[in-house]
Amino acid sequence: MQNSPLPTGDSTQNSVDIKEQVFIYLSYWKWFVLGVLLSFIGVYFYLRYSVPKYGVNATILIKDEKKGGSSELSAFSDLNIFAGKNNVDNEIAILKSKTLSQGVVSELELDLTYYVEGRVINPELYKDLPLKINFKEKSKRYHTIDTSFVVSPVSNEKFKILNFNKTKGQEYTYGQLIKSNLGVFSVEKVVDVEDFDNDIFVIKSKLVNKANDYSNRIQIVNQDKTNVIQLSIVDNVEQKGIDYIDMLIQKYNEDAVADRNQIAKSTEKFINERLEIITSELEGVEKNAETFKKENRLTNLDEDASLNLSSAAEYERSVLETETDISIVSELLKSVSRSDSQELVPAIYLPTNPAAGLIEQHNKLILERQRLLKSGTTSNPQVKNIDKQLDGIKSSIIDGLKSQLASLRITKNNLSRQESRYNSKVNRVPTVDRIFKGIARQQQIKESLYLYLLQKREETAISLAVTSPKAKVIDSAYATGQVTLNRNIFYLGAIVIGLLIPFGIIYLMFLLDTKIKTRQDIEGKVSIPILGDIPKSDSSDQIIKANSRSSSAEAIRIVRTNLEFILSHVPEDKCKTIFVTSSIPKEGKTFVSINLATTIALSGKRVLLIGLDIRNPKLEQYVQLPSKGLTNFLTKNNADINEFIVKLDGYENFYALPSGVIPPNPVELLMNNKLSDLFEKLKQDYDYIVVDTAPVSMVTDTLLVAKNADAFIYVMRANYLDKRMLKFADGLYKEKKLPNMAILLNDTDWKKTYGYGYGYGYGYGYGYGYGVETEVKPWYKRIFSSKK
Repeated sequence: MQNSPLPTGDSTQNSVDIKEQVFIYLSYWKWFVLGVLLSFIGVYFYLRYSVPKYGVNATILIKDEKKGGSSELSAFSDLNIFAGKNNVDNEIAILKSKTLSQGVVSELELDLTYYVEGRVINPELYKDLPLKINFKEKSKRYHTIDTSFVVSPVSNEKFKILNFNKTKGQEYTYGQLIKSNLGVFSVEKVVDVEDFDNDIFVIKSKLVNKANDYSNRIQIVNQDKTNVIQLSIVDNVEQKGIDYIDMLIQKYNEDAVADRNQIAKSTEKFINERLEIITSELEGVEKNAETFKKENRLTNLDEDASLNLSSAAEYERSVLETETDISIVSELLKSVSRSDSQELVPAIYLPTNPAAGLIEQHNKLILERQRLLKSGTTSNPQVKNIDKQLDGIKSSIIDGLKSQLASLRITKNNLSRQESRYNSKVNRVPTVDRIFKGIARQQQIKESLYLYLLQKREETAISLAVTSPKAKVIDSAYATGQVTLNRNIFYLGAIVIGLLIPFGIIYLMFLLDTKIKTRQDIEGKVSIPILGDIPKSDSSDQIIKANSRSSSAEAIRIVRTNLEFILSHVPEDKCKTIFVTSSIPKEGKTFVSINLATTIALSGKRVLLIGLDIRNPKLEQYVQLPSKGLTNFLTKNNADINEFIVKLDGYENFYALPSGVIPPNPVELLMNNKLSDLFEKLKQDYDYIVVDTAPVSMVTDTLLVAKNADAFIYVMRANYLDKRMLKFADGLYKEKKLPNMAILLNDTDWKKTYGYGYGYGYGYGYGYGYGVETEVKPWYKRIFSSKK
């Protein structure tokens, strides 16, 4: 094939033509207008009938004991109980916890919602109820049930309970006990039916779902560099939001107080147990001392040993103090060793106890673990981490207590040796007096331990009595008024949605549509030259006439001009043979063949149109032709071809050779050399021969006769041929099975092709013929035109 100025399909486009894409979507401008209009209507009715919402705020202070935030406990700060700094972020997490929210919802019965039937919307009722449901007994499944029903007043004494659709129901009297899957309840009348006769919709929600809803809606913000927290929520009912926040703060304080009292209660329990044992031991020692004195008639000690005794007494006191510490540490060590690592350690502190800090840290971790378990499980990574820390801390506490016990024992031994040295000097003191001192020493040890435990019990009782709430209410819940919707944002959103929905639909239409629509669908996909495209005509005329000025007629004339470039290799005085084919039937190849031949004939050239689609001839649908034709000539010997050629009326130089009778063996006829000889003969009598052939993807007929063509017009019908067929056509071109092949796109939409001011457009539908010339307005005028 010789080089030609025709555009070729291999002109790959590496970038998207934005302007072209905009014009494509503008052709569907009515869709976008409709989408925006419907979105505006939807937003209008939404804003018109939306349920108003109200904001509620509250402010609290999270007390910090280390900084004196809890003034009630400051007088007992020397006890080292409840020490520690509050982490505000942790307290916010507790306030937003699902567990705390469930307690609030259950307490206020917020999982039971009432609505009154209205004309458009059903307003929610809260405290001003015309009737109320009172549960005498709730079922075990009460908090896990989602249900709804309608209470319809009948009279001042009776009402009906209907299903939510009001199709089924049963009549009851006010105050009557009703059994259901929720439990046993009654409906109590608050106002008379004459004052209120609307139906009441009752919705019972799952406790977890309702609590999660409130927990997700509440906003908790910490003011910078303070322990002040602001709580806010938006609700359909103003009073409900106020009650929820107030109850949330109350439940939070109750839980916090209970948590902080756990250490004190554990310590109190330990002290009481030890007091029972020490009291019994002290009574036994005192009875032994009393008996010993009576038996030995003791009154006072010898004056002779007063000096040595004073020194011995000093060491003795030290020994007593050391033994007291040893006893306390031993008992504490036993208690810690026997307890589990997840149990609280009694908070008994000694001035020389190195494990006091570890005990405090251990108890803090226990409380933190219990808080985490309220909203999670033991598989929580934080809980597992705390468990590991607790095991290590407990081991450290035991090691520290053991170390202190060993140290105390060494100290006691040293003191005892000094005491023995002075006691040896008191050799004149009677043996009885020495024995009595031993008894007195045991009495003093038990008495000291007894007094110490009594003091700690009183301190623990005081700490329990003065425990204050953790959160101090600065501003209790108050309403901030109705939350106003930003109408401009909603209408702006309506514009965006109204444009996006049609855009998405159109985009999906293009994405899922595999049909060829424009030459842009061909360019870049194949290397075949593009001859042009023929738009669809609104006229019912099928054949071009001399005075035709429609867009279709002009397109055919442009195709004829472009065809001359493809046929430039054929000498001017020689006949030019043009074959017309397509991939599949009904693509308009016969329409193109007859109109191309007509256009050439109107220019004064002698043209012959041959119907070579002998399996499915279509020329007879456009012009009146006899039933005999090419196949009759090929099957007869010594037949004259001129007997089958017909001159068409209305044209001076236009002739046609019909297909003839459909043969049983079309392949054999087309492979006959007689057909090639026929073309050689006809080329001597005509200037142009236009041949209508069979579709190449269906049969091999066209490929058999392709050698007789000077050029092939490959017709592709817009909005009909699948894009996957382009590979088939490109294969024919690359393998040179069809000489001088060029693509002609048929049945495009002239309004989109020419109406928007850019190249070749997108065609929809299928039509033959040429219409009258129509004035095409610019696109910006057509948008406001009543006609498309």
